Amino acid sequence: MSTTERPRILVVGGGYVGLYAARRIMKKMRYGEATVTVVDPRSYMTYQPFLPETAAGSISPRHVVVPLRRVLPGVEVLTGRVTTIDQDRKVAAVEPLVGEPYELPFDYLVIALGAVSRTFPIPGLAENGIGMKGVEEAIGLRNHVLEQLDKADSTTDEEIRRKALTFVFVGGGFAGAETIGEVEDMARDAAKYYPNVKREDMRFILVDAADKILPEVGPQLGKWGLEHLQERGIEVYLSTSMKSCVDKHVVLANGLEVDASTIVWTAGVKPNPALAKFGLPLGPRGHVDTAPTLQVQGTDYIWAAGDNAQVPDLAAGEGAWCPPNAQHALRQAKVLGDNVVSGMRGFPQQDYKHANKGAVAGLGLHKGVAMIVVGKTKIKLKGRLAWYMHRGYHGLAVPTWNRKIRVFADWTLGMFLKREVVSLGAIENPREEFYEAARPIPAPAAEKSTGSTEAGAAKGAADAEKVAS
Repeated sequence: MSTTERPRILVVGGGYVGLYAARRIMKKMRYGEATVTVVDPRSYMTYQPFLPETAAGSISPRHVVVPLRRVLPGVEVLTGRVTTIDQDRKVAAVEPLVGEPYELPFDYLVIALGAVSRTFPIPGLAENGIGMKGVEEAIGLRNHVLEQLDKADSTTDEEIRRKALTFVFVGGGFAGAETIGEVEDMARDAAKYYPNVKREDMRFILVDAADKILPEVGPQLGKWGLEHLQERGIEVYLSTSMKSCVDKHVVLANGLEVDASTIVWTAGVKPNPALAKFGLPLGPRGHVDTAPTLQVQGTDYIWAAGDNAQVPDLAAGEGAWCPPNAQHALRQAKVLGDNVVSGMRGFPQQDYKHANKGAVAGLGLHKGVAMIVVGKTKIKLKGRLAWYMHRGYHGLAVPTWNRKIRVFADWTLGMFLKREVVSLGAIENPREEFYEAARPIPAPAAEKSTGSTEAGAAKGAADAEKVAS
C-alpha cells in the first residue's frame, strides 16, 4: 500500500463504474494531486454483455475481461473486499485476498460495488443453479453443456440421455434470452459432431415470471424475439416461476416437472448486500440513494453510481430512476469522475442527465433485435441487421483498444473457421488427475499390524537392493 500523505480517493469496486471513474479521475487530476485506490475481490473488470457469446464460444474468455492494473497506470489496485466503512473516522476496513484485515484511511469515497444475482429461497437452487454474472460462470456453462452432449452420446440409458439433454433457463431479460439463444445455437452446431445426438433430442426451456421477454427493447420486438425462440424449438413459459429444483428435478408453478442437467438462473439482479454495512442512506430496494450529481444524499465526499445506486433519471422526468444497465453506468462513471475532482477542488458539481439511446440484444449467430433512438424516432430492427448493430455497439463499447481489437479478431476468425466444440470440464478440478497419480497407496489390511509392517519394511529393503544391483 502507498504511504503517501496525499489525499486518498478510495474506489470500492472495479467494475464498470469503478474502472471508468478511476480512469476519468486520473485523466482530469493533476500529477500528484491525490492517490487513487481501487479495491475489488478480482483484479479485472468483466464486460458482462459479452458473457452469452463467451458461453457459446464466439469470444475468448480472456478478451471479455480487462486487467485493472494494466489499464489503470498510477492507480493503487488492491485485491480484497471493503467490509465496513467508518464515516466519522473516514476509514475503510479492508479484507485482503490473503493475510489479516487492515484499515485504509480515505478522504473521498466512490461506491461502485455493482450488483449480484437476485435469487429467491427456492429449494435446490443454490446447489444446482448456474449464474451468469461472471466470466467464470460463462466458461463453466459452456464446458457443462458440451459435457452433457458427451454424456448423452456415450450412454444407452434413455433416462440419463433425457436428463443430460434438458436445459432450463430462468429469466427472460437480456441475460436470459441472450444466453439461451447463444447456447442453443452452440448446441445445435455441436450436435453435428455427435452421431447419437440430434437437435431434436434436446429440450430447451425458458421460464419467466413476467408476461413477456426482452422488455428492454419494447413489446413489438419482444414479441418477435419470443416467436423467434419458439420457432427454434425453445419452449417458453411466461407468467410462470420455478418452485423447486432439488436433485435437478425442476418443478414449475404451471405444473410442469422435468429432470434437467442444466439450470441457468438469470432472473434479475439486486444491489450488492455489502452496502448494508456501510452506513449509507439506502433506497427501498437497497440501492445507495444519490442526488442528480451522484453524491450520496447527506454527504459531500461520497459518490455512487451504476447498479448499486439509485440515481434520478432527469431525462425521463420526475420520480424516475436510471435503469441498471451498462449504457447508464459508463456515462455515470464519467460524470462521477469529473465531480470527484471538482469536489476535491471545491468547484460546483454537475448533474447526470442522459436520454436512453436504445437497446440491442443478440440471440445467437446472425440473430438479434435492436431498438435505436434517434431524436424522438425509434428505429426497430430484427434478424441479421440487428445482430450487426449488437456486435458493432458492444464491440466499440468494450474498454480499451486492446480488447476491441481482440474481440473483433475473434469475430473475424469466426467468419472463416468453425467454432470449437471441446469441453474442458476438467479445468474445474485441474489437480484431480495428478492427485490420483501421486497420492499414497494405502497398505493392504494384512500388513497393518506391527509384525506385518516390519516384514513389509524388510521386504521393501530387499527389493530396493535388487533394483540397485
